Amino acid sequence: MCVTVLALLASAVSMATGGRHCDPAGGCAQNDSNTHHATKQTNDTCAVWETPHTTHLENLQISSRHFIDAFPLDAAGTSVRTVTNGVFSLSAPTPLRGPLTLVAVSKEVLEDILDLDLSVLQSEDFVHYFSGGKPFPGSVPLAHRYGGHQFGYWAGQLGDGRAHLLGEYTNKDGERWELQLKGSGKTPYSRSGDGRAVLRSSVREFLCSEAMHYLGVPTSRAASLIVSDEPVWRDQFYDGNVTKERGAVVLRLAKSWFRIGSLEILTRSGEVDLLRKLLDFILEKYFPTIQSNDPDKFLVFYSKVVNETAQLVARWMSVGFAHGVCNTDNFSLLSVTIDYGPFGFMESFDPSFVPNWSDDEGRYSMGQQANGGRFLEFFKAKLGLLGHDEKDEDLIAFLLKLMEDTHADFTMTFRQLSELSDHQSFLGVHPQVHLLQRILRWPFQEQAAAEAVGYAAQPPAWARELKVSCSS
Repeated sequence: MCVTVLALLASAVSMATGGRHCDPAGGCAQNDSNTHHATKQTNDTCAVWETPHTTHLENLQISSRHFIDAFPLDAAGTSVRTVTNGVFSLSAPTPLRGPLTLVAVSKEVLEDILDLDLSVLQSEDFVHYFSGGKPFPGSVPLAHRYGGHQFGYWAGQLGDGRAHLLGEYTNKDGERWELQLKGSGKTPYSRSGDGRAVLRSSVREFLCSEAMHYLGVPTSRAASLIVSDEPVWRDQFYDGNVTKERGAVVLRLAKSWFRIGSLEILTRSGEVDLLRKLLDFILEKYFPTIQSNDPDKFLVFYSKVVNETAQLVARWMSVGFAHGVCNTDNFSLLSVTIDYGPFGFMESFDPSFVPNWSDDEGRYSMGQQANGGRFLEFFKAKLGLLGHDEKDEDLIAFLLKLMEDTHADFTMTFRQLSELSDHQSFLGVHPQVHLLQRILRWPFQEQAAAEAVGYAAQPPAWARELKVSCSS
């Protein structure tokens, strides 16, 4: 597992507790899918619908009040700068220029999370609301300040350089979701960037976040992908070859966008009072099972994040996923997968698999993500090994070594062991993206449409030369 990430979290929590330390293996509650679900609200500015779905986008009430009331707010404008004494900066999205095209939507996110009827897709305002061109009622867009260690080195202030937190929505089931635009323009944290995202990386984020959800891996979700004709210039492989690409915006959702780097930046800058305030806010809002009067509440929180992050990385490995940039600015405090940059899924089983072309030292290779106990737990489940047998570990190790030696396809090996079959049909907003989206919803079942286009076949020879970098 990315041990460095968790060691740096310990440093931040230690400062907040006045220098006390804790054992990451102790004092941790059992993993519970409801742990991070805040209790249902009775007095809140967020709306809870009386009817199943709304057909009017202006009824989607978003609230930024929790964040604005809780912390000092940086309101010095959108110029790039070093921010102090703040967790958020006021920052409005910059609308995409040119005609906008809806590439894809997640029906489940719109209906089940945002309580929207699919008829809203017919509204001319949809692409404007969901790309940042038109504000949702109640939304006060914010950019989050955080830092991070990148490839082992402190990178200083990072923050939401091309993302805007629109606010929080409480749906009819009482679930709280934070809505964020990615690729929506410059903020105080953009550094030398243009605040935009390109279509190729946006398609990858949209599809993979939804695929991970259906694979059973905790993840952010993607509601929509909108593309424009606005030119965005990128040096994809940092070789001086700058090319023109199309700008795109993804509306994504998570229970929280706070990450380890949210604490690190305050630790590094010595803002201890604000660090404690942020930790108290996070515990009250996202970890209600941790008692506010517990003198060891920060240590309990630390142990919980350590254990659940280890669980998350083990889940990644069980489906052949490598994140590519296991930096502290990319690790959620709620232990969900966020920030899909240069990720990858293994084809042939290879512990040295590196999905990030920029990671020439292999720091974040598949094998470097490993965490023994939890890794074995998930592989036992994949193989249907019930109970406890001392020989299970040897069996799994033997299988993986055999797969490595024979260059066996990771996904197809387990598929052929299970031989499930169920045929699905497909309809799409955008044929290619939506076809993939529908296929990824049923990752463990055989699908006629996927078979027909050869998605289950061995990757073609030219695919071995594909490269993905941090450029997006």
